[in-house]
Amino acid sequence: MAGIHHVTAIAGDPQRNVDFYGGLLGLRLVKRTVNFDDPGSYHLYYGDALGRPGTLMTFFPWPGAPSGRRGTGQVGVTAFSVPVEGLGFWVDRLRAAGVELDGPTRRFEEEAIAFADPDGLVLELVASRSADRGAPWEGGPVPAEHSIRGLHSVALWVEGYERTAHVLQTLGLQASGDEGNRFRFHGLAGPGGVADLLCMPEKARGQTLAGTVHHVAWRASDEAEQLAWRTSLAAEGLNVTPVLDRIYFRSIYFREPGGVLFEIATDPPGFTTDEPPESLGRSLRLPPWLEAHRERIEQALPPLAEPGAAGPG
Repeated sequence: MAGIHHVTAIAGDPQRNVDFYGGLLGLRLVKRTVNFDDPGSYHLYYGDALGRPGTLMTFFPWPGAPSGRRGTGQVGVTAFSVPVEGLGFWVDRLRAAGVELDGPTRRFEEEAIAFADPDGLVLELVASRSADRGAPWEGGPVPAEHSIRGLHSVALWVEGYERTAHVLQTLGLQASGDEGNRFRFHGLAGPGGVADLLCMPEKARGQTLAGTVHHVAWRASDEAEQLAWRTSLAAEGLNVTPVLDRIYFRSIYFREPGGVLFEIATDPPGFTTDEPPESLGRSLRLPPWLEAHRERIEQALPPLAEPGAAGPG
């Protein structure tokens, strides 16, 4: 049964991104590397203390990138889990930083607040009992008892319903309820175990640029499970890529019938494969095939300081 491995979005200024996610939201910057397909830009990974699957939010920051448009064929909202007793803390913290909030609102017996990051990417914090299964990062700027515990869910915006729902069920997620045009699916227990499918035929197609999600990745426990899913998905007529080496996991990609780009990523080997836990995210890591170009790559990338708390400005 699958859950979310990570969500990858597009940002503008990388330092502003680090300050917001690492400073204000208190996630750990667990890996600073480059986009393997575009090594002139960063790929930044945030998560818990070790960057465990189910806690990861990642970004391709492209300075000066124009804003995208949320619409169908995208992840419209990415939600994180926080302890049930911690939502008031987050309301105060975000408002003090000048972040505009929507809510709290109640959905599926849980309360959530919605807000946008500096690039306009829409996020939610959900006060959820599932947060109890996540481990707080003790070394972050947010008190551990209130800290984000990982991903809660993604909201998939699609024009229709049935074909996307069928793919989710092929991946092992089970339908668990609905509210209006929102259909909920549950996968693995713990961080990243929920996907909401929103049927939105009135929405225009999304445009994937700054402030929008590029793709959502689902978890495979190992390469054998990944290959089994690849076989099942290809049998469904979906155009699935070969397995790609992302160093910290292995990946396959396909676009589900509603237009959302899906990835299936393996849990291993993880982010400590090329640096120890205590120094995760502090230096630029490159895959072996790019090491020979390190000097040129480092000169092209903008400098990146440690996170500082930042609002939306």
